[in-house]
Formats: sequence, C-alpha cells, structure tokens
Amino acid sequence: MNTVEISLLVLLALSLAVYRQTRTRPAARVTGTLVTAAALVVLGFTSGGLFDAGQPALSLALFAVEAVAAVALGAWRASSVRVWLDDAGIAWSKATVWTLLAWLVSIATRVGLYFAGTAVGLSVSTGGALLFLGLTLGTQAYLVARRGRALTGDRILSKGDA
Repeated sequence: MNTVEISLLVLLALSLAVYRQTRTRPAARVTGTLVTAAALVVLGFTSGGLFDAGQPALSLALFAVEAVAAVALGAWRASSVRVWLDDAGIAWSKATVWTLLAWLVSIATRVGLYFAGTAVGLSVSTGGALLFLGLTLGTQAYLVARRGRALTGDRILSKGDA
C-alpha cells in the first residue's frame, strides 16, 4: 500500500473508532474491535518500512517507544470510558469528554513520534501509524470489555442480547 492509501485507511479507522465510542454500546462485546485492531497491526507489519536498515538499533528503539505509548494511551482512554450496568444487568459503555481528549493526546503523540524519527534521520513509514492504531485500539477495547465483564460477573453478550 502506498502512503496515501495507508493515510486514508488510518483516518477512516480512527474516525469509525471514535464515532463508535461516542455511542452507547455493550461493554462486554469486543470481538469485532479486536479483529479490526489485529488487522491494523498485521497491515502495519506487512506494509513494510517499520525498521530502517541503516539504523537498526535506533529504529528498534523508536518502534519500542511507539508500542509502549500505544498500549499506555489505550489504557488511559479505557479508564476514561464510562461503563455501567442497566436494569437487566447488561454492561454498557460510552466515551466521555476525557476519552476524546485522550484521543487527541494519542494522535499528537503518534505525530510527535513520527517527526522525532524523521528528525534523528530515520526513514519512517506510515505503516507505523497502522501498527500504533491497532495496538492502541486493541488495548482500549480489551480493557473496556474487561471492566464490563467485571460488572456483570463475566456474562458475555451474544448477538441476540443487544
């Protein structure tokens, strides 16, 4: 995939993720989001250019920082999502203003890491954005679902429940 296609895919996935998080949704259902996150991670790895062959140590260090930042920011956003039980005992979730602020910080962090890599002479690719988005979305989805399941005593929704 070329840079424009990857950029459009990242924008589309990010827009859809944020939109869905602003809607009230079952908290315990996570499969679709985790599949999407896994697909983004796979696309990030297969698009190539994650590591600069000319500076492997520096490239690997930046990759590690990006991965840790993605997971940490996903955990932060997950903690800002409102999770509650309805009268039927079903766990629901919805993003808050803090979640949206955390998304802005996540985007700024990713952009900052991209420019930091460029500033130190790495040839960075947009495939890293796919990887970052996949890791951060997957982390957030998993942790929100875990919170929802803790409220319900591990009751997992089937398709017909919601």
